[in-house]
Amino acid sequence: MIHCRFCKTELRLTLVDLGSQPLANSYLSADHLSQYEPKYPLHARVCENCRLTQVEAATAPSEIFGHYAYFSSYSSSWVEHARHFTEMARRRWNLTTASKVVEVASNDGYLLKHFVAAGVPVLGVEPAANVAEVARAINVPTDVSFFNEETAKRLIREGHAADLIVGNNVFAHVPNLNDFVAGLSVLLKPDGVISLEFPHLLQLIRHVQFDTIYHEHFSYLSLLTTERVLAAFGLRVFDVEELQTHGGSLRVLACHENSRAHATGAGLERIRAEESQADLNSDRGYEGFAARVSAVRDELLAFLHKVRAEGKTVAAYGAAAKGNTLFNYCNVGTELVSFVVDRNPHKQNLYLPGSRLPIYDPAKIRETKPDYVLILPWNLKAEIIREMADVRAWGGKFVTAVPQLNILE
Repeated sequence: MIHCRFCKTELRLTLVDLGSQPLANSYLSADHLSQYEPKYPLHARVCENCRLTQVEAATAPSEIFGHYAYFSSYSSSWVEHARHFTEMARRRWNLTTASKVVEVASNDGYLLKHFVAAGVPVLGVEPAANVAEVARAINVPTDVSFFNEETAKRLIREGHAADLIVGNNVFAHVPNLNDFVAGLSVLLKPDGVISLEFPHLLQLIRHVQFDTIYHEHFSYLSLLTTERVLAAFGLRVFDVEELQTHGGSLRVLACHENSRAHATGAGLERIRAEESQADLNSDRGYEGFAARVSAVRDELLAFLHKVRAEGKTVAAYGAAAKGNTLFNYCNVGTELVSFVVDRNPHKQNLYLPGSRLPIYDPAKIRETKPDYVLILPWNLKAEIIREMADVRAWGGKFVTAVPQLNILE
């Protein structure tokens, strides 16, 4: 019997069952290829009470996030997104040298470095020691810890009460959601602001983004559920913005429920109405998703088998977690896709979990000239196509698989 990580209701409604899969960011070295690779159920369920969509915890968070292979700074568009946010935040909330900005899951300092350059005091909280070291090397102070209520109380004692708490793509990664939100409430100054960005469940369902489901993403969030979770800890959502990042995200802005410093924004009612129209507060909003996922799998496999029968080759771009969900659900291996490339040197010369595709520098594509380049992080396809524009010189074509197969002529 599995229960909701927020409200403890028994979970009986399935969104999609993606079978047993390895951890999406557990890349393999050559000497581990002969060893047993653990796999865990990847079954997304919907709470019929609070509507939190979730997968059960497969293993301890330290196993996933203690040493991490994802570095935010290797996506230039994501760094630019962060820079724009810091400029907006400084203006909107009058952040100065007397303020304090804390980012939870601050990664390699990709965002906080912009506040540092502007003279705004910051602190990053990052559980992966290897990633935190990179942030410290660019003068972003970073506390190596998992964020929760206990961590927040310690940070308060150390003088880090926050005018702004930033949580970009961390809210979905938290196994103990209640402990995390309790920490946000503790750390926030009386009139401070919390900014949480996360992929929007509504877009996941609309655009069949099942490949964003993996064990590191414990929760899949709507505004509806987020408001309920924050309210349980004395926090009020006062505005929300729709973003293009990660296939469609929300930026939810919250404050203490008794703060009068932040007026309600127009975005709040608009997104509430959009989710209501999509029936996210009833079972109807989640029905039929699994069948649409199966259709994506069947279409991709038909394409890959056709290409192989024609004697043509396919390489993949982006050793992204979403690509690992896609390949492992579709049972794709090296017989259908030759290899994958990635700009991140921390992933190069390793192998994808499950599918065992070798990971190379992007130069490998120019050396081997595959007929098709399958873009796995489809949310970055414009950036990747610009970077690899010379693929077209030998007649190569780019392909995406989600929400349906698309050969980009």
